[in-house]
Amino acid sequence: MRDGYTRESPKSSSGATSFADFIETWNPSLVILSGKLQGTDFPIERASTVIGRGPSVDLALDDETLSRQHASIEFADGALQLRDLGSLNGVSINGGVVKSGELKHGDHFQLGDLAFQLILEERPHTPKTYYIEDV
Repeated sequence: MRDGYTRESPKSSSGATSFADFIETWNPSLVILSGKLQGTDFPIERASTVIGRGPSVDLALDDETLSRQHASIEFADGALQLRDLGSLNGVSINGGVVKSGELKHGDHFQLGDLAFQLILEERPHTPKTYYIEDV
């Protein structure tokens, strides 16, 4: 990419990968950029992560500007997608209000008054070692 930092997530030749393949290559996390939890990072470990202030979400944050189920981050079409779940205060990616949009490494997004950044760190490749008995 042009800035030397942004990387595209991998896609198979068919245009899609499984979440298991994605997570094997990348270590995705969300970093909170504002508020009481500024600097805190949360790993994305599921193909769908619901963010909000309600008890039945995957990432519950104590912030009154968030809806109970504010937004979700979902793995679809070989990439992470941010989707507004009908929130009152909306969702924006890199300053533009969206209902749904693709997230890439380094993207900033806003849910209510909270600002986040998506970080995609490449996982180191560790070769597998096998023990083969002599026959």
